[in-house]
Amino acid sequence: MRNPAITRRFTPREFLHFYAARFRIDLTTNIAYRGSVAIWLIGLILQPLVSLVVWTTVADSQGGSVSGFTTSEYAAYFIILMIVNNLTFTWVMYEFEYRIRTGFFSGILLRPVHPIHQDVTQNFSFKFLGLIGVLPAAVILALAFDAEFHASFLDVVVFVPALILAMALRFIIEWTLALLAFWITKTSAVFQLYSSVSLFLAGNIAPLWLYPDSVQAIASILPFRWMVFFPIEVMLGRLDLQDMLLGIGMQLLWLAIATGLLRLLWKRASARYSAVGA
Repeated sequence: MRNPAITRRFTPREFLHFYAARFRIDLTTNIAYRGSVAIWLIGLILQPLVSLVVWTTVADSQGGSVSGFTTSEYAAYFIILMIVNNLTFTWVMYEFEYRIRTGFFSGILLRPVHPIHQDVTQNFSFKFLGLIGVLPAAVILALAFDAEFHASFLDVVVFVPALILAMALRFIIEWTLALLAFWITKTSAVFQLYSSVSLFLAGNIAPLWLYPDSVQAIASILPFRWMVFFPIEVMLGRLDLQDMLLGIGMQLLWLAIATGLLRLLWKRASARYSAVGA
């Protein structure tokens, strides 16, 4: 059946009220299910923590450094990675199949606002609660592993827009990829493949500096580097102003591409939507 979303133009003030109201609702929901939130947070902290222990151990075993990076520099990298991952992570890909299969999307498509806005507020509310657990963990790990941060004032200033763009880019790309659920009944394999590739090319397993030049080139052409690794590079003080501006430009380019693709796919997806069994 055809079920195009009923949308209308909202004024900025109306959108502000919508986001404020939805954020309060989503925040209350996350607090109510704080056990689930805690489990997600443990997972977000454990992955970079394991990599941190592995690479600092490797560095210690080789005299205190690997490929020119000291144990303290590796510690700084994975601590920042933990924070960036919390602020860019989304779970929307894994919910779309359920929404479509159960017919949950039927009601969403009748609302006067695009469904992406509800996912944005849900995402923000989770990140807000996540910082309550991630930031203290980051401080403890920084002290325990004697992390060294070399960010200048300029690095900190550029880190803010780099992080915001990384959040937007990762969210839109994964929301766009999630739309495959309108065409494919079982999408878990596709999403798992994406997550596995992202794990390596976004710098979650190891800093991209340790990879061969060919792999670094691929990561720079594809959007993965700009979703996670680039803000970390900035905050570690490893880039000059020209490289930082180039990185911001790549983020904006991929954001424009992803947004255009999202609009194109959404029109086709919502028009052909039908719940399984409907």
